[in-house]
Amino acid sequence: MTRIRLRNFIGGEYTDAKDGRSLEVVDPSTGEVYGEAPISGAEDVDAAFRAADEAFPAWRDATPKDRSLALLKFADAVEARADDLVAAESRDTGKPLRLTLEEEIPPMVDNLRFFAGAARILEGKASGEYMADHTSTIRREPIGVCAQVTPWNYPMMMAVWKFGPALAAGNTVVLKPSDTTPASTLLLAEIAAEFFPPGVFNVVCGDRDTGRALVEHPIPQMVSITGSVRAGMEVAASAARDLKRVHLELGGKAPVIVFDDADIEAAAAGIAGAGYFNAGQDCTAATRVLVAERLADDFTAALAEAAKGTVTGPPSDEDADFGPVNSQAQLERVQGFLDRTPGHAEVLAGGRRVGERGYFFAPTVVSGLRQDDEMVQNEIFGPVITVQRFSDEQQALTWANGVKYGLSASVWTQNHGRAMRMTKALDFGAVWVNTHIPFVSEMPHGGFKHSGYGKDMSMYGVEDYTRIKHVMHYIGS
Repeated sequence: MTRIRLRNFIGGEYTDAKDGRSLEVVDPSTGEVYGEAPISGAEDVDAAFRAADEAFPAWRDATPKDRSLALLKFADAVEARADDLVAAESRDTGKPLRLTLEEEIPPMVDNLRFFAGAARILEGKASGEYMADHTSTIRREPIGVCAQVTPWNYPMMMAVWKFGPALAAGNTVVLKPSDTTPASTLLLAEIAAEFFPPGVFNVVCGDRDTGRALVEHPIPQMVSITGSVRAGMEVAASAARDLKRVHLELGGKAPVIVFDDADIEAAAAGIAGAGYFNAGQDCTAATRVLVAERLADDFTAALAEAAKGTVTGPPSDEDADFGPVNSQAQLERVQGFLDRTPGHAEVLAGGRRVGERGYFFAPTVVSGLRQDDEMVQNEIFGPVITVQRFSDEQQALTWANGVKYGLSASVWTQNHGRAMRMTKALDFGAVWVNTHIPFVSEMPHGGFKHSGYGKDMSMYGVEDYTRIKHVMHYIGS
């Protein structure tokens, strides 16, 4: 099989890494190497930032209408090239082709169209005379050049969440995709080159050292990363040395609280869908269930049945609900959690690898877990749903909040007052009621505590990529 050779995209064109180093890119549905991508060094990173810096003044000064129009045209092109993008994404991630086309392309296109509209409606305080004989006004300006790092679970969607609001606000971007999933992001950059001036959107591939070089470079004024808590802490520490702005979307351990008045079948089906989608490789995945004691036996049985009816398979499998985990290392990580299942817990479904080719793991349910168990406290990032039983509302709330993460949560109940109390008290950036995981472009996504800070999507996400300037005029005689 001929290997594909990927290249960086800098200043509107594909370029080779200066020193020629590369890393292998593996198809996780087969475990086979299909291509190679550059390991960008300091020279490559510098070239990308210089291209972005050179492009910034003109892009900053473009009218909101012009930036909006470019994003709208780009959104149309993404929609038209959907099959190509899905093929690249699935080859890197192993995701089912059908699901990726249906579940990822439409929201990506909608995100881009939303950001296009947002470019034209940035808001600020009303101009006025807040001091006698002086008129004050607020300017909302782009920050400048932004460094961005995206993860391997949703390569092209997370890229859109990063560069979409940044470009809408008038910034330029240098983005590094994960070393295991670079292909779809590079294709996005190639498509974007038709609509944005050279240097506005650049992509450099590489490893952790490449990422560190991005953060440490003196040109970017902001660093945005979606990734692990460890990576976020490293980025924040490094950026602090140069007083760069930081935007972090990190891990999650979403509590899914099922009260005794919930519809068992609907809850089990909804939670299984939100827990196993993308092989559970989602910071917001519904993988930590807290269920009321009275409902626990029936609900857990229904969830185990839902797990057994969930299908994992390769990209071409039309019936597959999810594909493989990202890599051999991720497969071993997930299996390690199951191998260390404590004696008081029970694996009711799955708990094992599927097949010998590729990195597939069976949809899994583990019951009988306690609050301090590692499966409850730590992010597994695989198709594993854990179940705990709670005795009352306060215990459910205490356990739900009793982790270091604060990204998302859901509450399943027919009691309106209870839903209002819980959504107020849950210490998470997004809380759903009787559903889990839907997103819309108009609403923000971002967490608290070790899940990071800053918002993706929505006007809040666009505003994160702006700075505020106060201008005061003396108007006295």
